[in-house]
Amino acid sequence: MLKRHAIQVLRKAGHTLDEIAAQVAVGKRSVQRVVVEPLVSHHDAERERARRSLGRPSKAEPYRARVSGWLAEEPALLSVELLRRAKLAGYEGAKSALYELVREVRPSTPRPLVRFEGLPGEFTQHDFGEVTVRFLDGTSQHVHFFASRLKYSRWVEVSLVPNQQVETLARTLVEHFAALGGIPLLAVFDRPKTVALHWRKNGEVSEWNPTFAGVVLDLGLGIEVCWPHAPQQKGAIENLVGWVKGSFFKQRRFLDAADLRQQLREWLVEVNTTRPSRATGVIPAVRRAEEQPRLRPLKVSPDALALRLPIVVGPTAYVTHQTHRYSMPPDAIGIAGTLYLYRDSVRIVAGRFEATHPRLAEANAISSLSEHRAQLVAAVSGKRGKRYLERQHLLELGPAAHAYLTELTHRRPRIWVRDVERLHALLQSHGAAATRAAFEQGLRAGVFGAEYITHYLASPQRALPTAALELLA
Repeated sequence: MLKRHAIQVLRKAGHTLDEIAAQVAVGKRSVQRVVVEPLVSHHDAERERARRSLGRPSKAEPYRARVSGWLAEEPALLSVELLRRAKLAGYEGAKSALYELVREVRPSTPRPLVRFEGLPGEFTQHDFGEVTVRFLDGTSQHVHFFASRLKYSRWVEVSLVPNQQVETLARTLVEHFAALGGIPLLAVFDRPKTVALHWRKNGEVSEWNPTFAGVVLDLGLGIEVCWPHAPQQKGAIENLVGWVKGSFFKQRRFLDAADLRQQLREWLVEVNTTRPSRATGVIPAVRRAEEQPRLRPLKVSPDALALRLPIVVGPTAYVTHQTHRYSMPPDAIGIAGTLYLYRDSVRIVAGRFEATHPRLAEANAISSLSEHRAQLVAAVSGKRGKRYLERQHLLELGPAAHAYLTELTHRRPRIWVRDVERLHALLQSHGAAATRAAFEQGLRAGVFGAEYITHYLASPQRALPTAALELLA
């Protein structure tokens, strides 16, 4: 309407139709039409459109009364059923037009907003968050964090985490409970795959994440999950993540990752012990003193927490977890069992067989216990099978062993079998780490044979005598 008014003013001032069209950025025919219309007296464009009945009428409009009547009788009637009835009544338009009409006439029932307020020791809230942090040197880092809060006192714990996987969730959750001084009756989560895998249309969880469920049983913790996209249920959880972002990450500047961690520790002390909560008006530490006696003792310490994973001992007497392989006795081959994943170790139980390994970190690494190697060699029939099995045990030590045995096999094609037998015996008596280091020394010195590895294992810091090297050359 204001543009129409501008056209009329410019025409009254004596401008040509072409000048007005160029200045107002409309076509010349539109200018011709507007200048002969009654003078503009208001600026309500919507009212003018309704008065003029602009646009083509919807094919669904004649069915407005019928649709309204059907919905008055059955408010929950599905749109697809309304479309079917309209077509039986003669409707020939597209479904989108009728669905738009249904959206306009369907009576809406506002739902009350429910915010749960916990009693002392009743609820904790937990959720992951992520944010991009820019450091003062111009670099940036994408940061994941896990936040927990006692609902009643508003005491909060926040930890920077490497990812949002189920193991990270479980271990950080237990660490937060230890920092909070115990566990509540219920822990409230959003609905990530690390907690719930599937749920029904009514919001009830139909399948829990089995790894997370095992941790929950160990803790004796009740779990409550929120229905996705239901802010009246989970607003407090999302507000927790938003509050951490807005109050800490977006308000501060950081020199580097170490400064970020230090400032986070200082901020947690401030918000928990000196600053009153905006929700309660009370410092969280004050309310936490009231809440503490209601928390239940933590049944599992963070260091003792083990994630239980189902496994089957493979045909080579190894159990594979992610890309890591852990040895088992050959008699356990084919038996199903459980892998207990600790922070620094792995315990495997398969029937009557059990083994404990240091936890591996490097991708595709192998942990093979000496007693398992001996049992496996004894179980293999035939000299040729034993020979290649012993060599395979040596190859599992890594790239240095692979390079050393390759040179040994090609330099001593007729007697490498004898060397492999001696090297395997050295592995059994000295262990993987020492034997691997001896292979590395042999590669650096360019000497290949079981006698040289024997020397390095007996005197790790002593190089071979020059005379021996000259004799080899």
